[in-house]
Amino acid sequence: IFCVWRGGSTLHFVMQSRYRLNVTYDVINQSFFIFLSAGAGGWSPLVSDRYQWLEVDLGERTKITAVATQGRYGSSDWLTYYLLMFSDTGHNWKQYRQEDSIGSFPGNSNADSVVQHKLQQPAIARFLRLIPLDWNPSGRIGLRLETYGCPYTSDVVSFDGGSSSGLVFRSPVSRRTSRDVVTLKFKTLRNSGTLLRAEGRDGLGFSLELEKGKLLLLKQGRTSASEPRRLASLGSLLDDQHWHHVAVERRSSHLNLTVDKHTERVQIPAEFSHWDVEQLSVGAVQGFSSQKSLVSKRNFQGCLENLLYNGHNLIELARNNDHQVTVGNVTFSCAEPVSVAVTFTGPQSFLQLPGATASSSGGVSLGFQFRTWNKAGLLLTFDLPQQGGVVWLYLSEARLRLQIHKGGRALLELTAGAALNDGQWHSVEMNSKRGRLTVAVDKEEGGIHLCPSFCPILFCSGRPAEDTSHECRNPFNVFQGCMRLLTLENQNMDLIMVQQKQLGNYSNLQIDMCGIIDRCSPSRCEHGGRCSQSWTVFHCNCSDSGYSGATCHSSVYEQSCEAYKHNGNTSGHFYIDVDGSGPIKPQLVYCNMTEENTWMVMQHNNTELTRVRPSPGVKQHLVHFDYSSREEQLSVAISQSEHCEQELSYHCRKSRLLNTPEGSPFSWWLGGPGSGRIQTYWGGAHPGSQQCSCGLQGDCVDPQHYCNCDADRMEWTEDSGLLTHKESLPVRSLVLGDVQRPGSEAAYRVGPLRCRGDKNFWNAAFFDKETSYLHFPTFHGELSADISFLFKTTASSGVFLENLGIKDFIRIELSSSTQVLFSFDVGNGPLEVLVESRDPLNDNRWHRVRAERNIKEASLRLDDLPVATQEAPTDGHFHLQLNSQLFIGGTASRQKGFRGCIRSLQLNGVTLDLEERAKITPGVQPGCPGHCSSYGSLCQNQGRCVERTNGFHCDCSLSAYTGVFCQTEVSASFKPGSSVSYTFKEPYELSRNSSALPSSIYSDMTLRGENVSLSFRTNQSPALLLYVSSYYREHLALLVNKNGEQDVRLLFEGVGLNLANGQLHTVTIRRLSDSVHIFSTFSLIVFVSPESGDLDPDLARLASLGFAGCLSVVQFNTISPLKAALLHPDTSPVVISGPLVQSNCGSAGSANPYAEENTHHLSSELDDKLPPKIQLSIREEKLHSVQLTGTTKRCTFVCHTGFLKVSLHDQLHCSTHSD
Repeated sequence: IFCVWRGGSTLHFVMQSRYRLNVTYDVINQSFFIFLSAGAGGWSPLVSDRYQWLEVDLGERTKITAVATQGRYGSSDWLTYYLLMFSDTGHNWKQYRQEDSIGSFPGNSNADSVVQHKLQQPAIARFLRLIPLDWNPSGRIGLRLETYGCPYTSDVVSFDGGSSSGLVFRSPVSRRTSRDVVTLKFKTLRNSGTLLRAEGRDGLGFSLELEKGKLLLLKQGRTSASEPRRLASLGSLLDDQHWHHVAVERRSSHLNLTVDKHTERVQIPAEFSHWDVEQLSVGAVQGFSSQKSLVSKRNFQGCLENLLYNGHNLIELARNNDHQVTVGNVTFSCAEPVSVAVTFTGPQSFLQLPGATASSSGGVSLGFQFRTWNKAGLLLTFDLPQQGGVVWLYLSEARLRLQIHKGGRALLELTAGAALNDGQWHSVEMNSKRGRLTVAVDKEEGGIHLCPSFCPILFCSGRPAEDTSHECRNPFNVFQGCMRLLTLENQNMDLIMVQQKQLGNYSNLQIDMCGIIDRCSPSRCEHGGRCSQSWTVFHCNCSDSGYSGATCHSSVYEQSCEAYKHNGNTSGHFYIDVDGSGPIKPQLVYCNMTEENTWMVMQHNNTELTRVRPSPGVKQHLVHFDYSSREEQLSVAISQSEHCEQELSYHCRKSRLLNTPEGSPFSWWLGGPGSGRIQTYWGGAHPGSQQCSCGLQGDCVDPQHYCNCDADRMEWTEDSGLLTHKESLPVRSLVLGDVQRPGSEAAYRVGPLRCRGDKNFWNAAFFDKETSYLHFPTFHGELSADISFLFKTTASSGVFLENLGIKDFIRIELSSSTQVLFSFDVGNGPLEVLVESRDPLNDNRWHRVRAERNIKEASLRLDDLPVATQEAPTDGHFHLQLNSQLFIGGTASRQKGFRGCIRSLQLNGVTLDLEERAKITPGVQPGCPGHCSSYGSLCQNQGRCVERTNGFHCDCSLSAYTGVFCQTEVSASFKPGSSVSYTFKEPYELSRNSSALPSSIYSDMTLRGENVSLSFRTNQSPALLLYVSSYYREHLALLVNKNGEQDVRLLFEGVGLNLANGQLHTVTIRRLSDSVHIFSTFSLIVFVSPESGDLDPDLARLASLGFAGCLSVVQFNTISPLKAALLHPDTSPVVISGPLVQSNCGSAGSANPYAEENTHHLSSELDDKLPPKIQLSIREEKLHSVQLTGTTKRCTFVCHTGFLKVSLHDQLHCSTHSD
């Protein structure tokens, strides 16, 4: 083998399959080059497998920035994938990962081309190791390698953890600054210890503390007895004996803590506003300070590098014996203990070690340390040759368990430890001596049991695949984690010899490294989701966070009351997430949907009319209002609403308000963002006018003033109105000045903040051509991206949106009339998520699309269909890197554009203003009408959907109901003597124009066709519910009859059922010609009497009794007399007699909300003189369904609780079904 080295240096090869090269670097070119050209040229081991590696010794620690590879010259030998490892000592290797996830590097596709990879973060190491993963299947492993970098210099100090091993820097007394910066690197094998402390006057200070491998930023109080308070926690697994970068930057109001590549901003407590660093302590803090150690009682043991404080190199000052630095027992080099670990990566990993002969005492001892994230897994097993059994040592539910099996049954079981899956190193010791077996975890014994002596052969984590004996089958989960310090009979097992095939056997292991990764540090779970992990994956628990998805990214709440309304919700309290997946938390608001507009109501701590009670000696009365919503929630809610308002009123008696426009106001209020700005106008007036509503309208009680209260009269008066200038909302506080004079009295009221109209929800654009599109700046969703919008179209396909990068892209499209496709590529190859609908999507109705992509998965939801997901590769690329413009409704890749409407397009919670961009874009129109086709079904009970530019509303004028969806019953409580009369036009108006045909309303009054419905609740029997009479002396009456003896044409008699039972009953009557359709809940007498004459005596007697009970949703054809009397008494032809009180007595829930509503249905076809169809509905405790069909002259239905009795005349064919 002939080695050529650029820059001139000797190469040393270890002539094995695994090679080590000792080289130096080219100072001029600042690169390192290894070109092996002897024979075929390049490195090619005798055996091509994954146990080969090429190691380079650069002579000293070097900053490595890139690597490049070629195949072996003139051959078919090249690598297609490989790993890179780095080390300072040639032990304890660390795998280099791109994007913290991707472990492998793509190699070559032939022997000649050079493939270079620039490292995203330079690696600083002396040793580099390249491990082949895959190679040309038609050849062997072959490699030529070049590395790029530059020299690296540093100052290092080592602390042994003793009480005198430390360094203290005392800052000059005269020095004061508002900015302090401390930077350093450290490495350690201990997971706890005080790393650094900054102390000011009176002991007030900060400290950096290692605790279980995490770095804590703590605040120390002025006294030693005060408990330190945690301000931040960053990093994990920092006890891995690798260098970690730390930076602490103090500014006037906050601290920035950086650990490796992650930074957290921390607000500085108020007592540190004038704090300065007087002393900086490193290492053994207790030995150099009067204060006690903050959390951990152990001193830091390990190495520090390049310790800088405000530009001062403290290690250099200490080496030079500078007077500002006091140094204890330290060394200015890094002494690193060698601890060889082994990583079990998967199901095929195992380590077999030879056992030792039992000692003279007949005992055996073994020990090791392990760390893992998994709750379960087999740690080791060995046979008992003399006793014929097997020992299993394993994890179960994060506890250590030992079992001895023989003949298929467990002879012994011991348990020790708890929560051993925390990623920390845990020690295990097992001893068998004089017939006693003990197992200890972290020095705590878990059990003692009599046990015979044994001589083991250790199998760690698994067994060879060829070992298939019954006792050797692994009944437990596979262990994934790290082990180190394996001892047998108090002798260390040399794992390097195992790696060199000189001791034991192994498979699929990573030796001389611990490959554990903390996937929860930093946590990828957003919005407070709790992160947990196993060896290979992490999981986010999103419960109680208000967000959902694999990383708790997407909000489960709507962004406005308007959105809740269009989901079919009515008034109530709802959580609103104003920025969707953004950082602002959800807020609880009241959505008032009882009017045409939907109001979002945000309360504060005092919305009642409040009397001013001045304090003695205080000239002004100050009132502050605290809102239930946070500042950022209020700000966004106001900005995205079309209109906001807040009532402001002042009731006064000899208490002036604003004085005159030329004078200084007595009172003012503060409103707007933050603490608010001073406002000198009142409700109903314009900003800056220093007027009240009456001054604007010109109707103040004193024309010389612009507010009623400024008249300064002894009579009570008020100034009230609405504040509608959004920039001045909400009202933060009131300052009332003229309240101290004798005789002055005042009261104020500031109503809740009310906003309506969601500008984002209705922001839409119409694309009338497949070639039209809108473009926006590049979408930035590197780690998490959510996209939501609504669309409607008549086209069968088209691209909704697309954004491209060099290789990456993201796209959502209508791929067919029933399919929506979400596709993207983050460097691992295209990934697609498809949702298919059974119904066509090009039906010109609104459909909602929600797509999300994060580092765990991609998901797509269409309307209310089940969500479709695709998992992301565990160790793949996860940064989405885009650089082109974002295209909406079209595409840059020349695919078919979208033709139709897109509305409420949001990317990561931010709404794109489609309408504004559409105004200046040819082929695209702002807005998109036609909402009733999608939302009209929300209008109930004959409510009519009415289109609006932004949305719709339900017109309830032809319905007996009211409410946002005509869903609220209009009910009234009647007492004897109460009645409502609805009068139609006088009949003589018809006779004045005999040639004119009767109007539709008089046509209705002929009783040739009526639709009557109502609900009632009463304990009275008999009772007259409804009476209708016409000009032609026809009448219709609806009554409850006690004995069923009235002169009627049709009779249903309920035997054993009490109609006047206080329960809610509903009746619907439809008459067409001589037919009557009846829908009833209990026995009702419904009669039609075409004979002329006054009210017959029986009805008159019933009418004289009056009605006591509840009537609800009374409707006669298109007339709703009860609704007119209750809601529009001044504009409707109604006469109300006696007390009439509106209530919710007609609500089914008001009767017994917990009662089960069960229904019977009876139908019968009779002859021409009787109704062709009769249905009777009864509420009972049991559910029955009975259908009867046939022809007869007469039939009687008699109902008893729990069964049905039917009497029939003539022939009737019956079919019954009881459920």
